[in-house]
Amino acid sequence: MNDTIHFPPATGIGSLPGTDAREAAKAATGSFEDFPHLPELPARGPGADMIGRTAGLLVELYARVEPSGWRIGDRPGRDTRRARSWLGEDLDALEEFTQGYEGLLKVQAVGPWTLAASLELRNGEAALSDPGACRDLAASLTEGLRLHLDEVRRRVPGARLVLQLDEPSLTAVLRGQVRTASGYRTHRAVDRQIVEATLRDVIAVHDGADGGGPVVVHSCAPDVPFALLRRAGAAGISFDFSLLTERDDEAIGEAVEGGTRLFAGVVPGTDGPLSDPAGSVMGVRTLWRRLGLRPGLLPEAVTVTPACGLAGASPGYARSAYAHCVRAARSLADNPE
Repeated sequence: MNDTIHFPPATGIGSLPGTDAREAAKAATGSFEDFPHLPELPARGPGADMIGRTAGLLVELYARVEPSGWRIGDRPGRDTRRARSWLGEDLDALEEFTQGYEGLLKVQAVGPWTLAASLELRNGEAALSDPGACRDLAASLTEGLRLHLDEVRRRVPGARLVLQLDEPSLTAVLRGQVRTASGYRTHRAVDRQIVEATLRDVIAVHDGADGGGPVVVHSCAPDVPFALLRRAGAAGISFDFSLLTERDDEAIGEAVEGGTRLFAGVVPGTDGPLSDPAGSVMGVRTLWRRLGLRPGLLPEAVTVTPACGLAGASPGYARSAYAHCVRAARSLADNPE
């Protein structure tokens, strides 16, 4: 579906500092007037964090907070109710600030492999340790995402939704680097074909659905598997630009030539001095020249974002970072050379 999508030049990743849903929705919709996103506010506590929030979306699977993290349980409890309540608050606020909105709107959820690496089974080990649990988790997530997207469409009927799957643990899953509960060993690497097939099935819940839209996969970890994500059906790939190396050049070039949108995280996610907007995207222009790509392709292929979520930033910096993304994207479009 990505051949019919014209992605706007800038957007956010997802998380913001603070605990006020209305302020967050105002920032996300006001900063990115043509590509807002549903904010996440992990500072509210368990259930507002990325894992708890997505666990609250699961169908016929539930999770609760243990001292070691989120653990799958038999029935919905206080933690599930809290996660769903906070998501409801965020959707209420988003609905308020998107009255009459028509255009792309991004919503985020944790992808199946980061979820499997983060949710514990009853024995305390990650769901990643059990292939059957991974399958059940992916199926539950797929159905939960379908219902969630339907709810967002009902609240913002003029929007075309973009689903972002957050997969920061994906490379660790592929390389067998996810630690066991003891911390002394790591879980076996998952076969790449299984990883790809599972992602394809989850992506299809939106990309292949009537009235659906594109799916973007985000990872702010090193060594993002660009080729695998493209094969799985991702219309866009979101990454921390500072972590790219020349080893990624071939995959980046193939992605651009294949029509995959690059969500380039060029603005730092934590407080610090911001360079001038042109300086923030200088690395993107350098990459383009190194790959021999046509400069005019830049605004057609790149959306500017923060490097990762902004939950660890100050509110003032978060607002400045969003404004900086917009200005940097404008610089890229005005001066692609």
